[in-house]
Amino acid sequence: MKKLFLFIGMLSMFFLSAQDITDALRYSQQDILGTARYRSMSGAFGALGGDLSALQINPAGSAVFLNSHGSVTLSTSRINNNANYSDRLTNRDSRNLNFNQIGAIFIYDHYNDDRIINKFSLGLAYDQTANNVNEFAAFGRSSNSIDSFFLTEAQGISLDLISRRAGESIDELYGFLGESEGYATQQAFLGNEAFVIEATDVDNPDNTSYFSNIAPGVFDQEYYYESTGLNGKFTINGGMQINQKFYVGLNLNSHFINYDRVTEFVEGNNNADSNVNKVIFVNKLSTTGGGFSAQIGGIAKVSEMIRLGASFESPSWYYIEEETTQNLETFSDADGRSIVDPDVINVFPEYKLRTPAKATGSIAILFKQHGLISLDYSYKDYSTTKISSDENINFSNLNREINDNLQGVSTIRIGTEWRFKNWSIRGGYHFEESPYKNDLILGEKTGYSFGTGYSFGKFKIDIAYDYSEQERTEQFYPNSGFTNTVLVDNQIRNLTFTFGMNF
Repeated sequence: MKKLFLFIGMLSMFFLSAQDITDALRYSQQDILGTARYRSMSGAFGALGGDLSALQINPAGSAVFLNSHGSVTLSTSRINNNANYSDRLTNRDSRNLNFNQIGAIFIYDHYNDDRIINKFSLGLAYDQTANNVNEFAAFGRSSNSIDSFFLTEAQGISLDLISRRAGESIDELYGFLGESEGYATQQAFLGNEAFVIEATDVDNPDNTSYFSNIAPGVFDQEYYYESTGLNGKFTINGGMQINQKFYVGLNLNSHFINYDRVTEFVEGNNNADSNVNKVIFVNKLSTTGGGFSAQIGGIAKVSEMIRLGASFESPSWYYIEEETTQNLETFSDADGRSIVDPDVINVFPEYKLRTPAKATGSIAILFKQHGLISLDYSYKDYSTTKISSDENINFSNLNREINDNLQGVSTIRIGTEWRFKNWSIRGGYHFEESPYKNDLILGEKTGYSFGTGYSFGKFKIDIAYDYSEQERTEQFYPNSGFTNTVLVDNQIRNLTFTFGMNF
C-alpha cells in the first residue's frame, strides 16, 4: 500500500520537536573536502590560490592561475566510530566512495603589464561540502527505560484524543494527530497503542495522567544509528589581477542538502511484574534543502616572499524540508507481540535556516619555486544561526537555545608544500574549536594530512591522505524525557585522487 502523505497543520506549534539544535549545527558546518592538493595541505589556501578548491576559502585565488585549468576529484572515506555506552565500547566502520569536486577556471590575460587590470578569471565548480555518511552502534545496560520518552510526551494529553474509535485504523488516528495536534501527541499515541504506557483511569476519556507498563529495574539496551547523503555547492566565480600585486574575487554559491537517517532503539528486560519485556523503536528522517551564499576576497603580494589574504563568506540562506516515519514494537512474555506501524509519512512545513558568516585571514611564505608555508585563521560565530519560517511558525525557543548553547569558533589550518623537479610533497594540520560552550557535547576537531603530486607539464596527478578526529555526546532522543546518552569518538580517514589539466 502506498504511504499516506501527511501535512502537519501550519498553525500548530507542537511539531517543533522535529527540529533541534543538532539540525541547525549539522547544516551550518563544512568539512575540508576538495582537490587532493587542497586536502593534503589541510585547506590552508587563503593566501595562495591557484587551486580550484582554494576558491572555497578565498575567491580571489582564481586570478592566481597562470593558465586556464580544470580538475576532477574522487575520494574514498573510512569512518570509524567508537561508542561508549554504560562503560561498554562498541566499534563500527563504514566506507564510501565520493565524487568530491569538478570544475574549471578560464583565464583571460590579454592585457599589457602596465595596465591597471592585468588578468580576468572566470570559474565554474562543484564541491562537496559535507559527507553525511555515518554509522555507529551502542550496547549497554541502564536503569533508565525508554518508557520515560513516551510518559513525558503523554502527560497532560487526554486519553480520548489518543484512543482509536470503533473502526478507526492506526494510520487514520496517527495521521489525524499529526495534522491537528503534532509530534508530541503522535508519540503519546504510539506509546499507548503499543502498551508501553497506560492511562491511570482507563474508563475516563478525560484522563490526562499515565503510568508505565515496564517495571523498574535493569534494562539491556541497543541503539543503532545510520545516516547517508551529502551536502554540496555549485560556484560561479569571477576574479581579476590588479597592478600585478593584488587579486580580488567573488563567488556566488548555490547549496544543496541531502541527509537521511535511521535510528533503532532496542530494549529488553526481565524485571519482575513487568508487563512489557521488549521494545523496538524505529525512526527515519529524510531532509532535503537548497540555499544561497556569496563570498568576497583578496590576496596581496607584499613581497616576493610574503602573501596576505582576506575573505568573507556571507551566511547561507537555506529552505529545508523534512519527512519522518516511525514504528514501535513491543513484546510481553504474558501477552505476546504488539506492532504499531503507521503507514504515514509526516511531511513537516518548510523552514528557513540562516547559517553563520565566516571571516578568514591568511598568510603565506614562499621560498621562490622551492616551497611554501601557509597559515589560515577563520572565525565563525555559531550562536548567530537562526531558524525561521514563512508560515508564521514561532522558532523563538529553538533560537534562544542556539544562542545560549553555541559560540564563536576559531579554526587554524597550516599547510606546506615542497617541490623537487616534477614532484611535490605536502603536509598539513588543522584545529577547530567546539561550536558548543560545553565541549563535552561536541569536542574540538583536530587532524593532519599529507600527500604528493606529479606534474607532466600540461597534466597533473595528486594524491592525499587526511585524518580527523572529534568526540561527541549523542543523546538518543534530544529534548525528551529519556536523557540517556552515548559518547562517540569519530575518526575519519580519506584517500583522495585528483586529475588536473592546463588548457
